[in-house]
Amino acid sequence: MSFEGFPVEVSPIYEGERIRKEDMYVEFGGGKVPYKFELVLSAPMGEVEDESVKVVGPDLTELKEGESYPLGILIKVSGSKIEKDLEPVVERRIHLYTNYIEGVMHLNQRYDIWIRISKKSVKKGMTSLSWWGKALVRLFKAEMPFIEKMEVTFITDPEKVKEWYQKALEIYNARDARARAMKDEDVDTFYGCVLCQSFAPQHVCVIAPNRVSLCGALNWFDARAAANVDPKGPNFPIPKGKCIDSVKGEYEGVNEVVAKRSLGAVKRVYMYSMFGYPHTSCGCFECIAFYVPEVDGIGFVHRGFRGSAVNGLPFSTMAAQTGGGIQTEGFLGMGIEYFRSPKFFQADGGWSRVVWMPVELKERVKDAIPAELYDKIATEKEVTNVEELKKFLVEKGHPLAAKLKEAAAPPPEEKPEAVPAAAPTLEVTGVPVGAMPVTGGGIKVILQGAKISIKKMVIKRVEKK
Repeated sequence: MSFEGFPVEVSPIYEGERIRKEDMYVEFGGGKVPYKFELVLSAPMGEVEDESVKVVGPDLTELKEGESYPLGILIKVSGSKIEKDLEPVVERRIHLYTNYIEGVMHLNQRYDIWIRISKKSVKKGMTSLSWWGKALVRLFKAEMPFIEKMEVTFITDPEKVKEWYQKALEIYNARDARARAMKDEDVDTFYGCVLCQSFAPQHVCVIAPNRVSLCGALNWFDARAAANVDPKGPNFPIPKGKCIDSVKGEYEGVNEVVAKRSLGAVKRVYMYSMFGYPHTSCGCFECIAFYVPEVDGIGFVHRGFRGSAVNGLPFSTMAAQTGGGIQTEGFLGMGIEYFRSPKFFQADGGWSRVVWMPVELKERVKDAIPAELYDKIATEKEVTNVEELKKFLVEKGHPLAAKLKEAAAPPPEEKPEAVPAAAPTLEVTGVPVGAMPVTGGGIKVILQGAKISIKKMVIKRVEKK
């Protein structure tokens, strides 16, 4: 594909490029910015201005170098084969194709996007977001021929980003709700995604009706639609095969496909557990589940949380331990919609094992938390360390409280052995010490099963009279 006239190169060789803070010209989204999103909407042919790219608000050179800004990416697509199911499929590819652009780094998805544009690329002539939009139009229409018309709008005006952000959340929620009525047992095929292998080479995301993608962008319906329209793309069917363990969620078909797609690096996967053979994690996960061994519970922290979790670690530190496509017991990336799954950590105790999560995340998934457990799950408002967490769980009567009380109880005092009544003294004379059992004077003494404690032994020579 020709990108003649572009100020920077556009090629898959730049996929996975990292741009450090000192090398960035500006940053869009990320943890410091509350409002950001990327949204794809299908529309009738007459409502889409083909290959149009607009910037609503300040453009690149009108922004202060080194700062972070809100951003909304709104894309409209149309075509005879375009349907609502394909909106999230096209949306997720924004991540892939943006990373083809030299000097542009794109991470995450939906309302969590984080983009950096390098100083080097701006110096080369990428002085407007319109270049980014033109590259997306060309890449999408070349790789997804069912898109007949496409227009791209970048929104940098803070108020307009905030306004569209609320609309985008409603659309995301409606998409997610659609898959909640299904169960993993209802289908014979799951779907895989390897879109993030440029960042996590061993990672294979397994998407099931009850397990959304780690990035939260694709549910089972979305992945199925993607695999159907683009059979050679990053999404593909995974025949479940024989169920090896219904509680942990281990399937022969999943193991076979994951082993193949990870080039043998991952051979077994538990879909519903963070222990044993947990699902691998990429880098675009919405939140992290982490084990708290001091209370034998599970905590969660989402990408937008700015402080340290109850284990003393911030999201960024745990993300480094979690991602990369490596199976790490005790750390697991996940999509937020998984909190609402009937298979939610099924093998690990489910909600009865959850002990801590940030207030914002807790409120966001309030509808999924059993009412009797809601007040028994701590947040950063109640506890800031593990010792405080122990006290909180006991005071609130958390399901783990009994175990914690038992662990904290002092060990029972050992009772001294009863001392039997003094036996009559038997004096044996004329017998060498080494000749036990003792015999003498017609008496034979045999000690069987006796415990003898000697505090003092006095040996005297008996003088013969």
